[in-house]
Amino acid sequence: MKTDEAPLPMTPSEVAARGWDSVDVVFVTGDAYVDHPSFAMALLGRVLESEGFRVAILSQPDWRSCDAWRTFGRPRLCFAVSAGNMDSMLNHYTAARKVRNDDAYSPDGEPGRRPDRATLAYCQRAHEAYRGVPVVAGGVEASLRRLAHYDYWSEKVRRSILFDAKADLLVYGMGERPLVEIVKRLADGESVRELRDIRGVAYRLGAKEAEEETKRQGGKETRRQGDKGKTDNFTSPCLPVSLSPCLLLPSYEEVSTDKSAFVAMTRMIHEETNPYNARTLIQYHDREAVVVNPPAWPLAQEEMDRVYGLPFTRRPHPSYGRSRIPAFEVVKDSIQIARGCFGGCSFCSITLHQGRVVQSRGEESILAEIGRVAGQPDFSGTISDLGGPTANVYRMNCSRPEEREKCRRTSCLWPAICPRLTTDHGPLIQLLKAARRCPGVKRALVASGIRMDLALRSPAFIRHVARHHTGGLLKVAPEHSDPEVLRRMHKPPIEQFEDFGREFRRQSAEAGKRQFLVPYFISGHPGCDLSAMISLALYIKRRRLKPDKVQDFIPAPMDIATCMYYTGIDPLSGEEVYVPRGARQRRLQRALLQYFKPENYADVRVALEEAGRPDLIGDGPDCLIPSRPPKVSAARKPPPRRERKQEKPAAGYRPHRKTAKRRKHP
Repeated sequence: MKTDEAPLPMTPSEVAARGWDSVDVVFVTGDAYVDHPSFAMALLGRVLESEGFRVAILSQPDWRSCDAWRTFGRPRLCFAVSAGNMDSMLNHYTAARKVRNDDAYSPDGEPGRRPDRATLAYCQRAHEAYRGVPVVAGGVEASLRRLAHYDYWSEKVRRSILFDAKADLLVYGMGERPLVEIVKRLADGESVRELRDIRGVAYRLGAKEAEEETKRQGGKETRRQGDKGKTDNFTSPCLPVSLSPCLLLPSYEEVSTDKSAFVAMTRMIHEETNPYNARTLIQYHDREAVVVNPPAWPLAQEEMDRVYGLPFTRRPHPSYGRSRIPAFEVVKDSIQIARGCFGGCSFCSITLHQGRVVQSRGEESILAEIGRVAGQPDFSGTISDLGGPTANVYRMNCSRPEEREKCRRTSCLWPAICPRLTTDHGPLIQLLKAARRCPGVKRALVASGIRMDLALRSPAFIRHVARHHTGGLLKVAPEHSDPEVLRRMHKPPIEQFEDFGREFRRQSAEAGKRQFLVPYFISGHPGCDLSAMISLALYIKRRRLKPDKVQDFIPAPMDIATCMYYTGIDPLSGEEVYVPRGARQRRLQRALLQYFKPENYADVRVALEEAGRPDLIGDGPDCLIPSRPPKVSAARKPPPRRERKQEKPAAGYRPHRKTAKRRKHP
C-alpha cells in the first residue's frame, strides 16, 4: 500500500515502514481511529500530513499510566490531545446521570475505553511521559470548557479546563487553521509562549503574568498584538482588523457564587462568536487568568475543498479487523457539504464549536468525493447523507459584509429570519441534481435534518427532496409545540412544522410516494412545565405521531439553555424561566412525550393528576391514557433485591461517588 493510500500510523512498526525515525506530532484521541473526514483526528492529522509533518495516532490509550504516551518516542513538536468527537461525560452518562451501556466511537461499541473528563487525563499523562513537550488540547470537550462553565454531572461551576488539564495551549472550534499555524511555528523554533497571538487559541496566565496583565489593562479594556504568522494554505482574509480589544468577563469566583454574574458571562460569551468583530476574552481565576483569543477565520471554499480532498481511506484502521465501530457505520457513505450554523438554538453547541459563519464546499469538490465513495468495492449505491449540521444552509451567508462585521446577533433565524441572510436554495438544488447523475449512485439522501423555516422559502427544494432525496423518512426538529418553550429554545413556531409537513406530503403524493416526517422533540427543557408537556402530548396524539426517539435535555457546557437551567434566568432577555429539576420531574416529562407506551402509564397518570388534568384519563377520544392500566404496565414489577445485588457494575464511575477510581469488573 502506498503511503498516501495508507492510514496514519498507529504503531511503531507502521512508523518504521514509512521510513521515519521519529514523529513530529502525536494525536491522542478518545475515539477509535477511523480515517474518515467526519472524525476530527483523521481530518486534522491528514491536514498536518499534507503540510509535510510526520503524524502518528494514539487511539484510546490506557490512561492509568503514561506508558502508552511513549509508544512513538518523544514527539519532535507536540502532543495534540482530544477527548474525541463527543464530550467524554456526554459519552459516558445519560440525561439521568446513568452509565451508558455502549460507546458508539469504540470498537464493537465497547464502553470504558476512555476516562471521564478524558482531556484532563490525556494532557496530564502527556506531560508526565515527556516533560518539556508542548501539549495542545482541542476537540469538543476542551472547546466548550475553555472558560468557567456549569457542569451538569458535578452540579457546580467548574474552572476553565486549562487549569485542570495543564495544557500549554487550547484550540477551540474547528482546528485546521490554528493547529497548522501552531505546528509550523513550533517547527520554526518559536516557543509556546510566542504562539499566544494565534486566533482560535486559549491559554493560561500564571499569577505573575496575570498581575502584569492587570497593570497593563488600567481598566476593563486592553489591546493585544495583531495576528502573527501566515501559512501557505491557510491565510487570513484581508480585513482591517489588526488589533483586537479585550473584554473582561466576571471572574470564576464571581460566576461560581453569584448567578447574576454567570448570566452576564454567558451573554458576553455568546455575543463574541462573530469572528469579524469578536474581542479577546479574559477571565480571572483567583490570581491567575485564562485568555481566549477571537475565533479563527472561517475557511474559504478553496480551503474547504483542499481539506476534504485529502487522501482519506474512509475506513477504520486495519488493526480493528472485523470489529464494528457504530459511529462509523452511520457516516460511512455520507458527504459533508458545509459546516457551521447561524441558527443559534439555545440548547445546541454547534455555533460555539463550528462557528456561526457557514462554510461551504464547491460543487466540483463534493462530486469528486461522491465519485471516490462510489468507487469503493462495498458501496451499496446510496449516499447516506449530503449535509452537515443542517442540510439546507449550503452557500447561505450574510449578503452585506459591512453589516456582518458589526453584527452581534446570536442567531440569524430567530426571532425571525434576518432580511440580510441569503436564503437561496438554488446552489443546493443544483448540487442535488448533479449528485443524482454521478455514475454508480442510485440514491443521494438528505438525512442530516432540514431547517424548515428556510425550506418553506423554496418550494422547489422541498419538491426535489420529496421526490428524489428521501428514503421514505425525513428527519425534522420542531422540538416542541408550546410557544413559550419554543421561544426559550430559539426555535420557530410549530405552525411552520405543519406548513412544511403539508407541502412535503403533497410533493410526495404527486411523486407517487408514501413518505413520512420523523419529528424530534425535547423533554425537560428550561421553560417547559408539566402543562406545556401535556400540551405537546396532546399535539402528538391529535396528529397521530408516535415519536420513537426522544431527547431528554442535557445541559451541555456553555450553552444558553444551560445558563437557564443553572440560574433560572434567560441570559439574553433577563427574564426568569421555569426549570424542571430532579430525576422525578424529568422522568414525568419524558413519559408524557411517549404517553402511548404501556410502561409509561404510571408516570403519565401521576403527571396528569399533578397538573390538574384528570380529564385526560379515561376512554374518550381526547384522553391520553385509559382509566385502567394496561396489562403490561400492571405486570411490570421491580426485580427482587437479591437480583439487583447480583448485577455487574457498569464500566465507569458515577459522578457523585466519593472516590474517582473506576470500579473493576468482578
